[in-house]
Amino acid sequence: MHDQANRMTGIIDIGSNTVRLSVYQLTDNGAYRVVDQGRWPARLSQRLDKTGLLPDEAVEELAEVLRHFCRICQKHGADRVRAVATAAIRQAVNRESIIRRLFAMTGLTIEVLSGEDEARIGSQAMLNSLSLSDCFVVDIGGGSTEISLIRNRKVVSAVSFPIGCVNTSAKYALGSGTISSSVLAEIQSEVRRLLSAQKWIAGHPGLPLIGLGGTVRALAKLHQRESNYAFPHLHGYELSIPDLSSALDLLSAIPVDKRRKLPGLSKDRGDVIVPGLAILLGVMQQMLASRLVVCGTGLRDGLFYETCLSGHPTDSEDYVLNESIRNLIALYPVAPAEHLQQVRKLALTVYDRLSPNAKMPPECRRLLDTAARLFRIGTVIDYNDSADHTFYMLLHTHWNGLSHRETILTAAIASYRGTNPLRRKLSPYRSMLAEGDDKLVAKLGSLLQLASALDRSESQAILSLELSIKGSKLHMVADASHPLPVERMEVENIAKELKKNWGITPELTVRVQ
Repeated sequence: MHDQANRMTGIIDIGSNTVRLSVYQLTDNGAYRVVDQGRWPARLSQRLDKTGLLPDEAVEELAEVLRHFCRICQKHGADRVRAVATAAIRQAVNRESIIRRLFAMTGLTIEVLSGEDEARIGSQAMLNSLSLSDCFVVDIGGGSTEISLIRNRKVVSAVSFPIGCVNTSAKYALGSGTISSSVLAEIQSEVRRLLSAQKWIAGHPGLPLIGLGGTVRALAKLHQRESNYAFPHLHGYELSIPDLSSALDLLSAIPVDKRRKLPGLSKDRGDVIVPGLAILLGVMQQMLASRLVVCGTGLRDGLFYETCLSGHPTDSEDYVLNESIRNLIALYPVAPAEHLQQVRKLALTVYDRLSPNAKMPPECRRLLDTAARLFRIGTVIDYNDSADHTFYMLLHTHWNGLSHRETILTAAIASYRGTNPLRRKLSPYRSMLAEGDDKLVAKLGSLLQLASALDRSESQAILSLELSIKGSKLHMVADASHPLPVERMEVENIAKELKKNWGITPELTVRVQ
């Protein structure tokens, strides 16, 4: 029996290429995460006949997949399952009877989304997981492509085109061989011709394009494999038009059976990746996009936000990071909120005093602020080695709002225990870091250690802190509610570390109030 404290929701996306399931857990303290997923390469767009009819055997096979997904939802005790269908069913001439038959066979009421609904919901997923303010969003599916324009974190235009990777493959009879550059050029020019009917698409040159959907994720996976990218996350990964062109040239020149064997490419993507990338390149050329940013969330996440988390205002850039941190702390509540708040306040107070002399880059304050809120998270695994657990968790749990490099730096700051362990932790990610990043981490990490030392008894005894620098000494005068013997000892223990990284030695004087 699942009580209200732990609600499970199943979301099923009946796509034109793939049918996907996500099961979300939402706890009573507002934490949420995906607890199960399923996918089935249904290829519905391919199975529509010449008249636009989806044959009976395809409907029966789909019903079997949906029954299987419903069983998974039941196992998790989901109290609600929301199922939506996109282009293939939208375009089928017998869509009414498909929906009726699926209801009879599975008990699921299936919503058929319009292209505009699809664009809006996909954009919602993006706004909840990336902090860009102005961009285009593209979602290339099996049977349609949605494009939205985001200005100031609001959808201002959205359109759906009935062209996707599966129906394009069928239209151009791409088969299982190689694909000539003239056919690719033809697909791209058809995409550009379709898009040119919407003047706003070409009216904002230089904006980044956010890519949703399987085609974009498959491209990113391949590119990360090829470039030995050290960080396993697709979400937030960036590619350029030349990256996309060279991937298209490479993949179109090899037959489908060879493509299916490429490491990093799922087998059922082998025949539709090339038309998908040709559509994507046409889209990028038409809008003169500056770069492609991969979005790991999509339609199912957008539906979950809309179904279970409605009313979250996503219009500020800080929203994504703050909401992600809130969710992580709610999922892994290991430290008292008052202690984290106090350490955060003390860390920023000391940083604001020291940073002007140290000429710190502007993003440092945000990284320290984030690390100070999450530095205890690893204790959820084990108190011993908790710094290593913190580092691992911050690199491998899903949270958003920072670039890949910033995520690595934050994890290193939050788990800082001296320069030697730091070198070991950062060594796999060297290629992603900038010159001097390890020094930045050591500075911010030792400062976070100092702030943590100042509330070692977790009693928030320090009411205010006056800071002054005299020579190579950082004088800290604390007004406190008790004498802080533990804090003084901890500050002495960390003094050498601070001297090494900042060139100053901290000294704590306590005035008991």
